[in-house]
Formats: sequence, C-alpha cells, structure tokens
Amino acid sequence: MTLRTIRLVHTAIWAFFAGCILAIPLFAQRGELTIAAALAAVVGIEVLVLAFNGMRCPLTDVAAHQTDERQDNFDIFLPVWLARNNKAIFGTLYVAGILYMVAKWIA
Repeated sequence: MTLRTIRLVHTAIWAFFAGCILAIPLFAQRGELTIAAALAAVVGIEVLVLAFNGMRCPLTDVAAHQTDERQDNFDIFLPVWLARNNKAIFGTLYVAGILYMVAKWIA
C-alpha cells in the first residue's frame, strides 16, 4: 500500500469518527438517544483500539514504514495544527457529547 493510499484511508476513517462525534449531541438534541448512544459506542470502540495501541492509530505505524517523515500529519490529509491537536479537540467534543446525551436521557 502506498503512503498516499494509507493517507486517504486514514483520512476517510478519521472523517467517519469525527462525524460520529459531532452527531452525538445532534441526535441527543432531537431525542434520538438510541442513535446517539450507538454512535458513542462506535467511537468508544475506536478509543479502545487507540488505547491498546499506545494512543496511536494503527495506520500511523503502517504509514511509518513508507516514509521517514514524522510531521504530525505525515500519515493523514489534515492540516498540521488539526493533526497535532486532534485527540484534544475531538476527545473533548466526545466527552461533552456523551455528557449532553446522558443529561438528555435523564431529563
């Protein structure tokens, strides 16, 4: 697999999970809590994959075999600032979305 292909696949997977994270509070707001919980669970599985891989995406390791480059976005088509801060940004949004979903569930 070429580095370009790895970057495309990695970016598509990232976009899927980013979309799931952004959708959690939207479905919760609409009262579709089962869908919001399913999205949270899907992202939770990805969090477990990252946790068991030293908080690195497994595709980063695959891409590392293709190049000596190690810039924050060498393995994904994201701006450097977003690749560098991805876990902080989307981790915060994920936790906030779950808290909002739980609050809606309780209410």
